[in-house]
Amino acid sequence: MSAKPSVIFVCVHNAGRSQMAAGFMTALSGGAVEVRSAGSMPAEQINPVAVQAMTEVGIDITAQQPKILTPEAVQASDAVITMGCGDACPFYPGKRYEDWTLTDPAGQGIEVVRQVRDEIRDRVQALLADLLPDGVPTQASTPAATPSAAAGTGQA
Repeated sequence: MSAKPSVIFVCVHNAGRSQMAAGFMTALSGGAVEVRSAGSMPAEQINPVAVQAMTEVGIDITAQQPKILTPEAVQASDAVITMGCGDACPFYPGKRYEDWTLTDPAGQGIEVVRQVRDEIRDRVQALLADLLPDGVPTQASTPAATPSAAAGTGQA
């Protein structure tokens, strides 16, 4: 069993909020946190406005695909962060659960999505500080630390 904490970000379509959160966590943790994202009813593709907003801050999530939420992905995670998935998220004792109330970026313009992105970044930074109280280890040379790998490592 690894000492590396793991987190899953869950929203309905896994096309906006959860993908942005996973992108931030992957980039900001430098690979020190295992990151997953999923949706209760995944969309066909990631929201292009969310991709644009993340690109503006140097994080590329274009390679990500919406994925279905599975009980196994929740069981494999230490922290489960939901963003409007309602009762679709399975509950397992011993897991840390947080529900982040955020505007759904679906159908929104870039200005609204930027606000959502910035709020997600602030929440991810706070979560990261809690998950890694001693700080993020220096791992700049690992692929998981690069923005282009954002949200790509270990997703279920």
